[in-house]
Amino acid sequence: MNLIDTHTHIYLKDFAEDHSLMINRAIENNISTMLLPNIDSDSISDLLKTVKEYPSLCFPMMGLHPCSVTDSYKSELSEIEKYLFSQEWIGVGEVGLDLYWDKTSFPAQEECFRIQIGWSKSLQLPLSIHSREATEEAIKIIEELQDGTLSGVFHCFSGTLEQAQRVINSGFYIGVGGVVTYKKTNLPEIILEIGPDHLVLETDAPYLSPVPFRGKRNEPSHLKFVALKLAEILSVTIDDIALITTQNALRLFKIKTSA
Repeated sequence: MNLIDTHTHIYLKDFAEDHSLMINRAIENNISTMLLPNIDSDSISDLLKTVKEYPSLCFPMMGLHPCSVTDSYKSELSEIEKYLFSQEWIGVGEVGLDLYWDKTSFPAQEECFRIQIGWSKSLQLPLSIHSREATEEAIKIIEELQDGTLSGVFHCFSGTLEQAQRVINSGFYIGVGGVVTYKKTNLPEIILEIGPDHLVLETDAPYLSPVPFRGKRNEPSHLKFVALKLAEILSVTIDDIALITTQNALRLFKIKTSA
């Protein structure tokens, strides 16, 4: 059984004290691949350092997170673009919209999102989309710009069944992480309706730990609890979930691995 964590920030300082132990725990818990989305220009160095240290395990994305869209976003985008077009990446991310923290920056966020979608098209790389409190807005932009060349995942999906179906109809996958194990979530009902064929697994480590680790630092080894919950919801085995979601991730991100 192999699991792919399609969205994890293991290069952050949260893992500084036990980085190698955390990596070993991931491997021991059947995590074969970890995809690392960037945040902003400040995170690039640590991201690349981690990928260099574990080249067969960690694969990088490049993008500007919507929560890092500030008054200096044009210079940030310029730095992101320089890296994105100068070396190989597994995807464009983490990009998107966030109306939870700061609604006033939405116009700049949207501009950045649209620009980075253009880069995704140019490079034929999938998008890793953040859409906290902005699922509808993000879906509308993808529907508008989808010309048959866009692909990607709505990371940490938190929308409705109707929105989930629109995501799938747009050729995108739905990222499922620790939230699916929480009591107050509609994800189980949505997953029962749409099935596993358009799902990928993720942790968003160090955030959003699944039960029984909720409230503590998340890490890739916890992904098995997400897979177990999906197996419970869909009345299948964890091996079934591992096989389907791993194949989905390999297909979407064109990962060259034996997973």
